Amino acid sequence: MADLQFVSSRGAAPALSLSEAIATGLAPDGGLYIPTRLPPVDAAGAAAARTLPGVARAALAGFFSGDRLQAALGDIADAALDLPAPATRVVGSQEPLFALELYHGPTAAFKDFGARFLAESLQRLESRAAAPMTILVATSGDTGGAVAAAFHRRPWVRVVILYPAGLVSPRQEQQLCCWGENVASLRIAGTFDDCQRLVKEAFGNPALASRHRFSSANSINIGRLLPQMVYYAASSLDLERRTRAKPSYIIPAGNLGNAFAAVWARALGFPIARIILAHNVNRTVPDFLQSGIWQPRPSIATLASAMDVGNPSNMERMRALYPTLSEIREQLSADCVDDATIRARIGEDFMRYGREWCPHTATAAEVYARLSVAERRAHPWVVVATAHPAKFNVIVEPIIGKHVTVPDSLERLLRLPQHAVDLPPTLEALAAALT
Repeated sequence: MADLQFVSSRGAAPALSLSEAIATGLAPDGGLYIPTRLPPVDAAGAAAARTLPGVARAALAGFFSGDRLQAALGDIADAALDLPAPATRVVGSQEPLFALELYHGPTAAFKDFGARFLAESLQRLESRAAAPMTILVATSGDTGGAVAAAFHRRPWVRVVILYPAGLVSPRQEQQLCCWGENVASLRIAGTFDDCQRLVKEAFGNPALASRHRFSSANSINIGRLLPQMVYYAASSLDLERRTRAKPSYIIPAGNLGNAFAAVWARALGFPIARIILAHNVNRTVPDFLQSGIWQPRPSIATLASAMDVGNPSNMERMRALYPTLSEIREQLSADCVDDATIRARIGEDFMRYGREWCPHTATAAEVYARLSVAERRAHPWVVVATAHPAKFNVIVEPIIGKHVTVPDSLERLLRLPQHAVDLPPTLEALAAALT
């Protein structure tokens, strides 16, 4: 069988190897890289593995087959995915309910898994390059900090973070701005959508792109999505062993990278039943599933700031995998949660279960609470806990009436000085800042 190639979701860019797609980030036609086919999975190897790196070797081997990174997959997985990702039982629930805790990494958010894997992959591709690469990162809260932590002090790369002024939590902003050295933090006078637009405009500008050797570390980069499939594969296998049933997942959704990783994991054959997307009041995806009309719109600021996305990029990958609306509806459902309900769910689940949810996780917990008793009892359900509540202490602590313990890794970052540059949301301003 020929080596796997990666093509643009828009179909107007040359096919690349996995390494080339990871290094390039966004396709030159503005599309996102997808494989020409889904490769076979070593199902027995994945089932026998008991660690994330072990599952990664089995689940991702087909994507790496024949690529220059093939021999390094095991080392990349060992270095990047040596993080806890437990699916913990929600004590006190009458139904089989679990929380997939993805916040035990260095920046206390699920983005750490993908960012670290991408950094280790690029380290093996770029460390001997003649000129440094520039990674542009648009972030609505957590991506930028995770990417900065993963790439900090790697001499072959410069990281430039774009985030919306006043639309991230204070502790999120600290994580975006505490690095210095090879990490630049740009505070954009606009929304996340403005930040994402600027990144795409910079990629699409031939003069800028050639001068700075751009790549991306957002979920538009295929190197971010592949490792995110791993914790869905691993947790689904683990929960199937523990409960003897396929688990269903409720995933806080913004740019759809995390959600699409779960869809891909299921398409590869891992034991995942239903997938429900939990959105805040940015309704682009739920409205599309209901009406069939794809209508991006300006994002709305909410308590769940990392999900404030009005034009989710990864819908392109979803529609490439499932081209018709009916197919997408078979794979996904979605619901919306407003700020008042987020607050209420944080308080209610703390009282009921003693669980401390961040605002994003609370959207998933609320969507779970809306299921019928019959649905909740049909099979195990997993609320995907995407960030540690300590990152949102100003929201969570007044609701639950107690201090949220800060993880040691986050505590260290909170003590560092901030560095940020304020910019208007124009390509000209970004180009000037990059010089």
